[in-house]
Amino acid sequence: MIDSHCHLDHEPLLSDLSNIIKRSKEVGIEKLLTISTSFESFSRVKELINRDEMIYGTIGIHPHESSKNIITSKQIIENLNENSKIIGIGETGLDFYYNNSEKDKQIASFKEHIDASIKTNIPLIVHSRDAEAETFDILNEYKNEKLKILMHCFTGSKEFSDKLMTLNAFFSASGIITFKNSTDLQDTFKSIPMDNILIETDSPFLAPVPKRGKKNEPSFIDFTATKLAEVKNISKEDLIKKTTENFNKLFFNQS
Repeated sequence: MIDSHCHLDHEPLLSDLSNIIKRSKEVGIEKLLTISTSFESFSRVKELINRDEMIYGTIGIHPHESSKNIITSKQIIENLNENSKIIGIGETGLDFYYNNSEKDKQIASFKEHIDASIKTNIPLIVHSRDAEAETFDILNEYKNEKLKILMHCFTGSKEFSDKLMTLNAFFSASGIITFKNSTDLQDTFKSIPMDNILIETDSPFLAPVPKRGKKNEPSFIDFTATKLAEVKNISKEDLIKKTTENFNKLFFNQS
């Protein structure tokens, strides 16, 4: 089992990392992918990936941070080249729900990350909220570049997932899929092929039921896996096996 998206540099995870890792291993997690969101986070992520062999990292600027953290594809690639355990670009994308950064700055940053992904063939981790049309239109501009796209914490519509499937995107399910009011999202994941699904926690955010309201941590991915297996009408063991294979295919080119 692999947590494809967590923020180990956030509290309360960072100060309790040894126990977080211990509990992750106890539920069967093999790898944790900890995500960069700002320039400030880069050094923390680079330090974290050396703390345990199961921890890998990414380099990128969250759309919320894209006004204050203006990055170029050259800078992204330079940071990627520092350590072979940095295996992803992002999280990047568009968030028009909060508009913490101007739309034009978000779009410009997104395109820099896409450019870096094309040049390195390293997967692009995409955050999209209230920006389905714009996110797809930008990604679709690069449809001939064979981008490796991972839609993190996917909560989009079935129409959006269908469009993204034309780009062979991957979709990561978070604890949101366990929420009572997530029936539409569950229906969307029913229609997404198992070959294109990963799982994540987005911890310390979005704790799944029955831990909702608490600070999330990677070990809670077990609850998400249980619910998603129910949604997909397969065994939990098969769900874990397939999502692990999908992660390794996407990030390590393992067939």
